[in-house]
Amino acid sequence: MTSKSTRRGKGKPPDLFSVGAAERREPLAERMRPRNFSEFIGQQHIVGPGRLLRRAIEADKLSSIILYGPAGVGKTTIANIIAHETSAEFVTLNAVLDGIKELRDVIEKAEAQFSDKKTVVFVDEIHRWNKNQQDGLLPHVEAGTIILVGATTENPFFSLVGPLVSRSRLFK
Repeated sequence: MTSKSTRRGKGKPPDLFSVGAAERREPLAERMRPRNFSEFIGQQHIVGPGRLLRRAIEADKLSSIILYGPAGVGKTTIANIIAHETSAEFVTLNAVLDGIKELRDVIEKAEAQFSDKKTVVFVDEIHRWNKNQQDGLLPHVEAGTIILVGATTENPFFSLVGPLVSRSRLFK
């Protein structure tokens, strides 16, 4: 019978694959997800050196954005890079699972902050929210209480409310 230290190798620190199944909490894909631009491959027209979105993230001057594209192109990964590269408080909501109640909780916490720290709210699958839920974001985006990062696989000009799109930069 082998012990944990034998399976990991003597004297080697644990790596991505040597951690026991009971110790793993995230799927491999999540553990492998890039956390900064040096690890990110692709979408150079959006986040390549000198491009608008990358400059805004690196300068910590992000405004509300909508990331639009098919599944698997890196929308959520870009949002995670924003979480790691900026000094903002970063909150993730999933439009399939979360609704107005969760959004209200996030807004209350953002308004209660006594520092200059910004709150970035990432809404994955934002097209799944109905018009009223999307409208619930609008006054807080306009007031600067939150910075919205929305991700959608649907055309935002048809699936999102116009005022929200008009107050965000769209990256395809």
